[in-house]
Amino acid sequence: MQQTRSTVTTDIVIFGGGIAGLWLLNRLQQQGLDVILLESAGLGGGQSLASQGIIHGGLKYALNGVLSPASSAIAGMPERWRRCLQGEGDVDLRGCQVLAPHYFMWSGGGYRSRLKSFLGSKALRGRIDALTPAQYPAFFRNQPLEGALYQLTDFVLDTPSLLGHLVAPHRARIFQVPAQAVTAAHSESGALQHLVLTSALGELLTLQAQRYILAAGEGNADLITLLGGAERDSLPAMQTRPLHMVYLQVTAPDPAFVHCIGDSFGMTPRLTITSHPDGAGGWVWYLGGEIAESGMQRSPQEQQAEAARQLAATFPWVDFSGARWGSFFINRAEPRLSNLQRPDTAYLEASGPLLVTWPTKLTLTPDLGDSVCAELARQGISPLAHGHPAGAALAPHFPYPGIATPRWEAAP
Repeated sequence: MQQTRSTVTTDIVIFGGGIAGLWLLNRLQQQGLDVILLESAGLGGGQSLASQGIIHGGLKYALNGVLSPASSAIAGMPERWRRCLQGEGDVDLRGCQVLAPHYFMWSGGGYRSRLKSFLGSKALRGRIDALTPAQYPAFFRNQPLEGALYQLTDFVLDTPSLLGHLVAPHRARIFQVPAQAVTAAHSESGALQHLVLTSALGELLTLQAQRYILAAGEGNADLITLLGGAERDSLPAMQTRPLHMVYLQVTAPDPAFVHCIGDSFGMTPRLTITSHPDGAGGWVWYLGGEIAESGMQRSPQEQQAEAARQLAATFPWVDFSGARWGSFFINRAEPRLSNLQRPDTAYLEASGPLLVTWPTKLTLTPDLGDSVCAELARQGISPLAHGHPAGAALAPHFPYPGIATPRWEAAP
């Protein structure tokens, strides 16, 4: 006996419940489109909660002394995000927790003159300020600091708070659907026609949309295979950049938010440190930068030992003896470019009813929103009358996924 199916129609289906997918959900709903978001696990559980929450203006891509396309493309992003935090931007983020209103960069004494000359260029005026000791943030104040400390236009958001603000207006449109519960129906020519979703009780639902947006980060590769059909081979390939991130619970009374410039003076800071509330009134330090990139060659024990060595040498005034350490591996996902370099802007490629996207960096998420909105307008996609709201039709069959837990909170 053939199982009866319910059919649900909507304007847009978004795959991926990280910051990129949720941002697009907000932008497209504002335009009157009926949007459904599907997430296979917890919201933000991939790259979003693994990010450090830095909204940066591209200066860290100019540490070799050259303003690259990446640096120029990102220059206006901090101000754009700040408008959102004030309720005046693309998405209303009023009330979202800001962990640090400014981010800092610390250069060792040996590189002070070269860095000072570069930072004095007209291209960077207004994007960075050299600080006097009286202007140092609390973490650096009254410490024996060599070199120079700079204040950037960058700032740091609490990513769980950001996810919560993006979810709140549209919770009824967000559903947890395991990857194995999604199949795709294609025409004889290989064109995507609709999705078939299988609930936990075995119910089948046909989900049909005008467009399907892939915003699942590393999960986009499998989605392209599932949905691409005849267009599969022409859709973008993906590359990943693996990281070995370190975190530690410290007893330092003041949080640290700083790029530490290394001896190579290259494109990546030696250490990029952010601090996150541990839920008990203390701080968890989270380490990115060169140590995370080179750490792929180390075991967790070796990576944590290397981090401990670098931190003790860099911050002799901090007691790390009682720190609780952890680390994990995470992949940054992005489109594969012909030169295998990092993309300079958010990425979008449209093929048939599919829009394949990667923000490539957290800070470029608004840029991705612009690209998707412009592409849908170019294609003439406008709201259609569907009668019964798609969210209400899916709600009896699929649960809300909930926001995932940051790695350092989930660790034993």
